[in-house]
Amino acid sequence: MPTVTEIATDIVDREGGYVNDPDDPGGPTNYGVTVHTMRRLGLDLTKDGQIDSSDLRVLTRAHAVSIFVEHYFRGPRIDRLPVPLQPSVFDMYVNAGANAVKILQRLLCDMRIEVTIDGIIGPRTVAAARQAMDAAPDHLVDAYGIARRNYYYDLADRRPTSRKYAMRRDGGKGGWIKRAEEFMAARYHLTDAQHKARVAQWV
Repeated sequence: MPTVTEIATDIVDREGGYVNDPDDPGGPTNYGVTVHTMRRLGLDLTKDGQIDSSDLRVLTRAHAVSIFVEHYFRGPRIDRLPVPLQPSVFDMYVNAGANAVKILQRLLCDMRIEVTIDGIIGPRTVAAARQAMDAAPDHLVDAYGIARRNYYYDLADRRPTSRKYAMRRDGGKGGWIKRAEEFMAARYHLTDAQHKARVAQWV
């Protein structure tokens, strides 16, 4: 099992450097850190009295890793979830914030383990996740990955500007789908034909 720092480093490597995609609701990012996160944390790295894209541009990889560990892993208490779940929930939290936790909470409710779907990892969600892991130790991580993949597809259904993240120009799997499938067993990966059938309505 990789350490949290190794997971965060992988996330930073996957996110890459500075990007300002007009279709990304998160706005400008660098190493996956958004300008909104910089403002929330008060990171005026250029010391010019304002926090904007110039601060993002000077953000280092190491600083981005530390932000993810402290504010996207320990801060939301992902470290209290069962260890096998932590990598996928952490990666999703970086990508989708509290929605990562809501996906888990909905999955727990589907397993008839009642929790409030509020995106907060409190004592009840921790206990429910442990109960679910005890009940389905060989399936819970994959079930979360599948639910995560479904979230991406559903989001792209509703928001056409995001479809490019779920489907490549040639119709193949986009970054979102590949990202979700990295955290599940290969037997649960969609075939290219299954993926193309799922996104056929977008073309």
